[in-house]
Amino acid sequence: MIKDITSRLYSDIPQERLYHYTGFTGLLGIVDSNALWASDIRYMNDSAELKHTADLIRTEITQRIAAGHPKPNLLNQFLDWVIHRITNGHMLFASSFRSNGNLLSQWRGYSRLGKGVSLGFDPDYILQCATQQSFQIGKCIYSCEAQQQLICQVIDAVEALAEEHPKDLDSRDPQNDNAYHPIFHMIESDLLRIAAILKHPSFREEEEWRVVSPVITDYVNAAVLFREGASMLVPYIEFNLAPAGNSTITIEHIFLGPTPNITISMNSMTMYLSKHGIQPREGISYCQIPFRAR
Repeated sequence: MIKDITSRLYSDIPQERLYHYTGFTGLLGIVDSNALWASDIRYMNDSAELKHTADLIRTEITQRIAAGHPKPNLLNQFLDWVIHRITNGHMLFASSFRSNGNLLSQWRGYSRLGKGVSLGFDPDYILQCATQQSFQIGKCIYSCEAQQQLICQVIDAVEALAEEHPKDLDSRDPQNDNAYHPIFHMIESDLLRIAAILKHPSFREEEEWRVVSPVITDYVNAAVLFREGASMLVPYIEFNLAPAGNSTITIEHIFLGPTPNITISMNSMTMYLSKHGIQPREGISYCQIPFRAR
């Protein structure tokens, strides 16, 4: 049941150009390595995202218990398990793309000192890269109603599994705090994939798509790397942007973010890309947003 939900959520295929915002340091790294950094979703910029999913689950469970649910212990155990697994569970990695490559809110995040760019890719190209690496592409969901319906379906799936697999429970004792955990582990990977594309409605203008990795259960033996974040080490894996047989990245279009040095910045950007054999098919455009030093 829950696998059907996940398959449906990741069945949308982007039709518009997909933009990835980054700074100049990020651009240099992407071109040099032919790859994006796909961060563990627990460490992405919008770090409250998994908490948002947990809050949605908490709200639905509270309502069901208040309405007289026959198995409150099942629901309470599920909520406790979700909260624990947010920081201690399997790993899922993602890279972010936007349908709009020229958003003021994104430039504010990436254009400190005039060093922002957004790289535009053909959606079929990104899909090809994803397929070759067993990644999936999902469109983020911002609608409160749609999110509530999804969480209802998830909890319905948990209830159905508890009915279908009584022999897999740790104990028939309903007071056992871990009795239902084997059931919850059955859906952990799909729950992570769902949580990866549930975003708070306040971010809806971003129209974000995410390229999402396979779930990683053994980070020690997986290709997990670490980078320095603002206040911690951030786990990431590489998402290859050069499909099999390609030696360079194919970029459709680039926006240069707000800068006080428009002409020479555009010129050096063109020279750098040309040195690496990259010529955006639709060229490089200035964002036309006035620069303001902060």
